[in-house]
Amino acid sequence: MRAVLIFAIIFYSFIAFSQGVYTADLSKSKIEWTGKKLTGEHYGEIKLSSGELVLSNEKLTGGKFEMDMTSVTCTDITDAKSNKRLVDHFKSDDFFSVNRYPRSQFVITSVKNKSRDEYEVTGDLTIKGKTHPVTFPVKLRNANSEWQADATMTFDRSKYDVKFGSQSFYENLGDKLVYDDVDISINLTFTREEPK
Repeated sequence: MRAVLIFAIIFYSFIAFSQGVYTADLSKSKIEWTGKKLTGEHYGEIKLSSGELVLSNEKLTGGKFEMDMTSVTCTDITDAKSNKRLVDHFKSDDFFSVNRYPRSQFVITSVKNKSRDEYEVTGDLTIKGKTHPVTFPVKLRNANSEWQADATMTFDRSKYDVKFGSQSFYENLGDKLVYDDVDISINLTFTREEPK
C-alpha cells in the first residue's frame, strides 16, 4: 500500500513537472479593484486565495485563480468609520453577498499568443454563483525561477446580480449611479515546486 502511495506521488509530481504547473505565491501576488460612479471612484484590494499557471514549452496554456471576497478592502477612504461602512456595504447583498459567496474564481478556457510574452486570455469568471466569459490581455514574464503574470480584467457586475446603483436594474439614479464595469488589476507571481 505504501509503495502504491509513493508511486502515485512520484507520478503526479512527474506530470506536474512535465506540464509546467506553477502555484501562486500568495505573499507576492496582489489583486486590486477599481469601481467608478458618477461622482468619482473607489479602489482597494482583494486577497488571492489560490492560483495555478500551466505552461507548455514556456508558453501559457491554462490556469486559474480564486479570490477571497471576504477580504475586500477600500484603500482610498482614510476615515475609519466611513471606510468600514463602505466595505460592509460591499460585503452585503447589495453587492457581493460574501457570507453566501465567499469565493470568486476565474478559469482559463482558451489562450491566444500575441507576442513573445503577451497573450489574449479568455476564461470563465464566477461571482455570486454566476459564470460568464471574460477576455483580457495578459503579460507573462520569467524572473529567475518565477513567472509573473500582469493583467487588467474588466467585468460587468450587472451580469453577476450586483445591482446596487446599476442603471441596468434601476432608472433615474441621478448622482447615485454606480457604473457597471469593474476593473481588476492582477499581478500574480507563480513558482513551481520541484518533484521530491
